[in-house]
Amino acid sequence: MNKDQVKGKAREVRGKVQQEVGKLVGSSEQQAKGLSQQAAGKLQKGLGDAKEAVKDIAKGNRN
Repeated sequence: MNKDQVKGKAREVRGKVQQEVGKLVGSSEQQAKGLSQQAAGKLQKGLGDAKEAVKDIAKGNRN
């Protein structure tokens, strides 16, 4: 795992928590911010996944 994968997953979790808190308090703004954080986290995690895939391919080509 690389730092983009870890940070992305953490951002997804924070977004989910923010969304749920928004639901509990009836704040559609907080829910929307939570969804936005989740989406950003998924993108960052996807970037990290892509970096890992490139590393794996590069390692495979050297052997």
